[in-house]
Amino acid sequence: MRAPVFVALAVWLLNDAASRQFTEEDMAGVRQRIKAMFYHAYNSYLDNAFPYDELRPLTCDGQDTWGSFSLTLIDALDTLLVLGNHTEFQRVASLLQDTVDFDIDVNASVFETNIRVVGGLLSAHLLAGRAGMELEPGWPCSGPLLRMAEDAARKLLPAFQTATGMPYGTVNLLNGVSPTETPVTCTAGVGTFILEFATLSRLTGDETFENVARRALRALWKTRSDIGLVGNHIDILSKKWVAQDAGIGAGVDSYFEYLVKGAIMLQDEELLNMFLEYDRAIQNYTRFDDWYLWVQMHKGTVSMPVFQSLEAFWPGLQSLLGNLDSAVRTFQNYYSVWRQFGGLPEFYSIPQGYTVDKREGYPLRPELIESAMYLFRATGDHTYLQLGLDALESIERIAKTPCGYATVKDLRDHQLDNRMESFFLAETIKYLYLLFDPAHFLHGGRTEGDGSWEEGGEGGECVLGAGGFIFNTEAHPLDPAALYCCSRHAQDRQALRDILLSLSQPAEKSSHRSKPPPKQTGGHPPGQSESIALKPGEKKTPPLLSCPVQPFSARLAILGQVFTDNT
Repeated sequence: MRAPVFVALAVWLLNDAASRQFTEEDMAGVRQRIKAMFYHAYNSYLDNAFPYDELRPLTCDGQDTWGSFSLTLIDALDTLLVLGNHTEFQRVASLLQDTVDFDIDVNASVFETNIRVVGGLLSAHLLAGRAGMELEPGWPCSGPLLRMAEDAARKLLPAFQTATGMPYGTVNLLNGVSPTETPVTCTAGVGTFILEFATLSRLTGDETFENVARRALRALWKTRSDIGLVGNHIDILSKKWVAQDAGIGAGVDSYFEYLVKGAIMLQDEELLNMFLEYDRAIQNYTRFDDWYLWVQMHKGTVSMPVFQSLEAFWPGLQSLLGNLDSAVRTFQNYYSVWRQFGGLPEFYSIPQGYTVDKREGYPLRPELIESAMYLFRATGDHTYLQLGLDALESIERIAKTPCGYATVKDLRDHQLDNRMESFFLAETIKYLYLLFDPAHFLHGGRTEGDGSWEEGGEGGECVLGAGGFIFNTEAHPLDPAALYCCSRHAQDRQALRDILLSLSQPAEKSSHRSKPPPKQTGGHPPGQSESIALKPGEKKTPPLLSCPVQPFSARLAILGQVFTDNT
């Protein structure tokens, strides 16, 4: 039988891989090779494809794919900073502000526009200070890239205007949802918004984005089966499942990812509890020998005994939850497939140990490299560095063309397809680089950008860039500290507005709601401030303030007056 022989071969290969140890000099050398790979692809896009969305690396030209807004340039922007190229980051950030317009008559994927465009612009906005760009007062709560991200996200909001709260899969950026638009969309297309939309709401103070993302998540949560699973495609109007295969791969993957990462970024128990309940069902019904199969969502019976390349994010996600033993074993299964083909085929038959017909391609996806980055951070095991080197050398050998890097149409004979997806620059190369740079500032280290903290918010009261970055599903890093910085200021401004509104009411209307002020007992004439100098043995009486720890410039100070509870 093929499978036992293949497993024995895989064990030998993994043991061989684990034997190598990488020095700091080795890793620095690999980083330089990764940079060279990036610039070959990036410069080829600029020279041959800009302003189209993507590069066609076999014909050395470009094409629009997801919306006609220079998608590769938006997706690659934060990778420039990750690689340390501040000058080009600044140039491209300014170029995008001058050239990209979302007010266009184009049908766009709600899911892809969110993760690639909104996510890419938000990440670039939050990294702009580190890149040396001139920042607006109050950054990160304001800025041109933030306004671009908000503009793009507003174009997606009509898709969420449904009775269930679950969004359509496609929206016209100029005219909204077409009357003929299909109500069927994938699970990930419903549940992959909370990171970007919550970030937008917390930075801008507009709760609309986070509210629609949460409403969609809660609606999807209510559709799970009696055994706790969700299917692959759902009718967002009837809430009926059209495709009832349950798994962790294509069509579902980033839904689970965003429950975990949303829980971490927002410190949200509701999202975490949702994932943990799903995970119990996933482990119970879909896991077999550290592979994850596809099962019927209502019965739990196996429907497809295949591994999909998009599932390779799962070990990295498990590592975020501390499930390292399971993550390591699953990663070893996936790595063995990589070693067999020099890449991960889209579908891989587990019983046969080979590719699935018409699913033999490899579009240079990042998921296994992403998991390697997380697991190397968690374990320090150099096996994951070896995977990174294998990936680098495989892509160079198989996919490199004079005009970039091409999708591998068939891993069996290495035929190429005329497309370079934007995620190759946004994710694959970024995760490769970060895998070999454990001291990078995105890991909390002190290399690119020297790891220094940044001041943000009104008056520089917030500390940003101290670590804990959360990557969206397109590998765009988001800084949770910025969310709390800006949301605090938004709450302060709302409190100020509330106070001003209350003061604008006629005195006779409010007199019956207020208690009379306390009588003066300390000898201070009315209207005279209390002396800050204390007499010997005297203790200072705390003032009757709602928030006595707030500075004078905070929400209880208006035009130089500090208001007490009884004002």
